[in-house]
Amino acid sequence: MKICIAQIKSESGNIPKNIQNHLRCIERAVELHADFIVFPELSITNYEPRLANKLATVVEDRIFNPFQNLSDKNQITIGVGMPTKAPNGIHISMLVFQPNKERMVYSKSLLHSDELAYFVSSTNQPSLKIKGKNIALGICYETLQRAHFVKAVQTNADLYIASVSKPDRGTHKAYVHFPLVAKEFEIPILMCNSIGDSANFVANGLSSVWNKKGELLGQLDKDTQGFLIYDTEKAITTSYGVDN
Repeated sequence: MKICIAQIKSESGNIPKNIQNHLRCIERAVELHADFIVFPELSITNYEPRLANKLATVVEDRIFNPFQNLSDKNQITIGVGMPTKAPNGIHISMLVFQPNKERMVYSKSLLHSDELAYFVSSTNQPSLKIKGKNIALGICYETLQRAHFVKAVQTNADLYIASVSKPDRGTHKAYVHFPLVAKEFEIPILMCNSIGDSANFVANGLSSVWNKKGELLGQLDKDTQGFLIYDTEKAITTSYGVDN
């Protein structure tokens, strides 16, 4: 199986433009024979907590139909970031589109203190199975919490994907934490970060893949849109620009 992590730059609150950029990336990932493409945290709106209440919607919203259509047509699973409405507030979510299946929502359970004014935590954290591989998902802050990773291990995860939006200080923490837990639990970890302005910080990319020994297999740069594709069978990565 080939998993594509898409390091992209989104425009603040511009859902139509960001969706078009996502669709272009997905079409390119199809050309690269990816089975699953993952985008950064809140990628459809950009990471903008103050706008979340205004922009939040539900996974059934017809604006997401193009993602489902691409998934069905090309047999590719797609994970995009979006604030979603909940009975008690707004969730930070990953919307997952699988070929000819009902849409799935994974929502962040552990929030950073800065997020508590805008979002609520969720217990809706399904795992994902693609081509026989159990995939555990995590969103930004919670991925650096050991308890979250232990929970993923208990679901018999074959690999762990962190969808994040991190500035330099955040990626530094990730580069300390992820190799250690990958080695301890012998589970590959993929981190998909965004680039560009996000809320009151600049996301600095460096999307990466670590193998089950905690070794860094591949990394993108700090400021360029691109893909890092992880081949689960060969345990290798390949990097591509969005347009090449």
